[in-house]
Amino acid sequence: MNGAEDRLWTIPNLLSLLRLLGVPVFLWLVLGPKADGWAVLLLMLAGFSDWLDGHLARAWNQVSRIGRLLDPLADRLYILATLVGLTMREIIPWWLAAAVVARDVFLLWIPPVLRKYGYGPALPVHFLGKAATANLLYAFPLLFLAGHDGWYAEPARVFGWAFAIWGTGLYWWAGVLYVVQVRRLIAAYADTGGGERGRGRGEVQTTGG
Repeated sequence: MNGAEDRLWTIPNLLSLLRLLGVPVFLWLVLGPKADGWAVLLLMLAGFSDWLDGHLARAWNQVSRIGRLLDPLADRLYILATLVGLTMREIIPWWLAAAVVARDVFLLWIPPVLRKYGYGPALPVHFLGKAATANLLYAFPLLFLAGHDGWYAEPARVFGWAFAIWGTGLYWWAGVLYVVQVRRLIAAYADTGGGERGRGRGEVQTTGG
């Protein structure tokens, strides 16, 4: 592992950490004072910082092992927090929340399997996974707005549900591709008699599926 991979205090990691700290604040805004305007603003900032930290990490050569863990963790926690808020406020049906959460439950077996074969705790996030997350993060603010009575409610409902449906479908598709990739890694390990073991956690490459 090189020094760059081991860095902890980088600007991209700081942005991911700030996103994580915003999750409980978001839930409080939604379920406490029901300050939807501030909650939507926080979601928008989280979505922007999600793009920004990845861009800066690549541009400044600050991609790190901890960043690979923090970034998807922050995304998943925001998605979960938003689903909890929207469901408890009865803005979305329970089955939509269940469909998204079930995908993450479906993938819980991957980290221990990767560790067993020496590939590290997680796979790098590929483009389809980021596209799915982006769709969901676009959908949620719109669905919050759809729960209001203003002139914007109906357009927000239409576009919000479109993003939600596409995002959920892509989220599951990305999950299936992660499974395919893990199977390829295990097959490669078996074909080399374990020679691929310990390639390096940061060296596991995605193939887009």
